[in-house]
Amino acid sequence: MNVKTTDSKPELIIEAGRAERQYWQDLWRYRELFYFLAWRDILVRYKQTAIGIAWALIRPFITMIVFTVVFGNLAKLPSEGVPYPILVFSAMLPWQFFSNALSECSNSLIGNANLISKVYFPRLIVPVSAIVVSFVDFMISGIILLGLMAYYAYVPSWRILMLPVFIAIAFAASIGAGLLFASLNVKYRDFRFIVPFITQIGLYISPVGFSSSIVPEQYRLLYSLNPMVGVIDGFRWSILGGDAKLYLPGFALSLGLVLLMLIAGVVYFRKMERTFADVI
Repeated sequence: MNVKTTDSKPELIIEAGRAERQYWQDLWRYRELFYFLAWRDILVRYKQTAIGIAWALIRPFITMIVFTVVFGNLAKLPSEGVPYPILVFSAMLPWQFFSNALSECSNSLIGNANLISKVYFPRLIVPVSAIVVSFVDFMISGIILLGLMAYYAYVPSWRILMLPVFIAIAFAASIGAGLLFASLNVKYRDFRFIVPFITQIGLYISPVGFSSSIVPEQYRLLYSLNPMVGVIDGFRWSILGGDAKLYLPGFALSLGLVLLMLIAGVVYFRKMERTFADVI
């Protein structure tokens, strides 16, 4: 950051490091800022709430109950040989993580406008640190899944060892989509209304309350154009074991779209990053 004096008044110039090629090294240099922002957001999220961190358990639990009643008890949809609550909640985990991360990420730059407009640091730190809050919720919500497995005496198979791979894919999807919407939200404030609509619609068009195996075979590849289909199917495959099957062509398509979204998100964010301090 430099201060240049003109004939009229001092002018504040925010510059990105010593060289553009050092941007990614700057991410490491500013790692303490990343820790601070993530920890601050975690504390603020549940500050002055009556039941605090329990909100991370209540919302997915109630959603699971509603989906179990509607799709499992009333519609009598197949459960792939496992109790329907476990089928639903194994999908609720990645979906809740993605939707929360998208919401937090898209508003992160606006919420830190004062910081962004005053000092230089790699702006990528802000939306990525916001995703950490959603990951904390994800870990807390996992307690419900463990409780359901204990209640139904359900023991996962060796596939559970593959779960970290699908968590990483969920992270990639969250970061890619989050960076895109965070950048767009700075330039077009309409996106603060669009993101809640996307997450609400996405909950019902993604296989959260039902298994993607009920989709007719001829449409399954088309259905996998929703990147979260592959992520959710991967979670179910690793957690449920048994009759749960992974539709490999659809998973490959979803994985390709997640990687494409991640690359597009990073590239577009870096392209727009220079203008954030001016328009925010």
